[in-house]
Amino acid sequence: METLQVKNALISVYYKDGLEPIVRHLQEQNIGIYSTGGTRDFIEKLGIPVLAVEDLTGYPSIFGGRVKTLHPAVFGGILHRRDLQEDLTQAAEFNIPSIDLVIVDLYPFEETLKSGAAEKEMIEKIDIGGVSLIRAAAKNFEHTCIVSDKNDYEVVLDLMVKGQLNRERRKHFAAKAFAQTQSYDNLISEYLFNIPTSPLRYGENPHQKAWFIGDLNKNFTQLQGKEISYNNLLDIEAAISLISDFDTKDGATFAIIKHNNACGISTNATVSESYDSALSSDPVSAFGGIMICNHPIELETAQKIDKIFFEILLAPGFEEGVLELFSKKSQRSLLKINSFETASIQKRTILQGELYQEKDNRIETSSDFKLVTKKQATAQEIKDLEFAVKLVKHTKSNAIVLVKNQQMISSGTGQTSRVDALNQAIEKAKAFGFDIQGAVMASDAFFPFPDCVEIGFGAGITAIAQPGGSIKDNLSIEKADELGIAMVLTGFRHFKH
Repeated sequence: METLQVKNALISVYYKDGLEPIVRHLQEQNIGIYSTGGTRDFIEKLGIPVLAVEDLTGYPSIFGGRVKTLHPAVFGGILHRRDLQEDLTQAAEFNIPSIDLVIVDLYPFEETLKSGAAEKEMIEKIDIGGVSLIRAAAKNFEHTCIVSDKNDYEVVLDLMVKGQLNRERRKHFAAKAFAQTQSYDNLISEYLFNIPTSPLRYGENPHQKAWFIGDLNKNFTQLQGKEISYNNLLDIEAAISLISDFDTKDGATFAIIKHNNACGISTNATVSESYDSALSSDPVSAFGGIMICNHPIELETAQKIDKIFFEILLAPGFEEGVLELFSKKSQRSLLKINSFETASIQKRTILQGELYQEKDNRIETSSDFKLVTKKQATAQEIKDLEFAVKLVKHTKSNAIVLVKNQQMISSGTGQTSRVDALNQAIEKAKAFGFDIQGAVMASDAFFPFPDCVEIGFGAGITAIAQPGGSIKDNLSIEKADELGIAMVLTGFRHFKH
């Protein structure tokens, strides 16, 4: 059965937007229309004849509307096979009409959830008949067409007018319908499993709606401050992922995050020293940033932090007097870290599908470094290179990080050229008065040419860590030998897009 010949249609929708043109076309083509409740009222007000589903089933809408369409006369009309004589005989025997077009959507469970409705109301927004009708029509796409998205009304109408509602199109609508019911069921199961959904003020921009599905308390407890936003959560995730790669046994690590990248980070013996160094990396970008430390915040450091504006401060604890100090400014949020763990599988929607990947948990240490130059790195350079490769992993590609004495003195982030990333890092370091001489450099990916080695040497870089893997690795290695720079290969690339 190629082009569908529609004799009867069943229409039962929550949202009536855009429905009128397709209903009028059905009337013009003398196609019978069955409908329920509010949809039937809507069609009748247009002056278009419509048959009540109750007249077909012989039962009224019962149990407060919970049962309207769940009847063999309806599902038989949708599911019987038009090319099987046995099915046609049974349909005639039981006076079951052929229902060839099904236009049905679902109760607004997601919208009701975002409104913060009570459980009783949420349960009533679990659609049963709608899901069943959609799945039935989608299963029998050989003989029916399911329209479960109001955005498809215009498309389906155009196809009907042109006589092009063929099998390929019907199969597409069926697949889309199953995807919708799957998503709907997933949302319900998450709700019933008590996986909370938190509406957010807005998304990346004020015109975008946003919400978080999951339990934020697993990672942190908010002690004070304003509501956490979509952008805050992106920065919080970046901050926790970054800081978790630094061992508390090595000292206190303090980082300042802006737009998912560290604009300052340092490890020192005390939280106060680490904060000072992290802030000095880029005091301009630190304004309005997200701050995180892997040690508790004591009052001395808090008094320094209090002098600048920040959005959020995360730490595993806050010592006496800190909460009282920060409570004087209500716009700043304090979060006590409960766990440094983040999702092991990363998910991203793309095009009309999804991408999944394992989290990048790889951390390279000196035992992974392969010395490829004549000059060996000093003990301090090795220590700084270990710091730098941890940091560059969490920096947007193309990325270059400059480190000196366990402090990031600059970074080049999100550039389309690795040379641009290095030049950005060098100019930024100079702008904030850093002496680059003796600093080390880490790259998130290999050097295809020796240009970055030359530029780094000219700025004062004395040691480099890079993954290696280019067919021209030898060019960079030879240039490093020529200039007297130590270079180690880590063997692992860390793109972050």
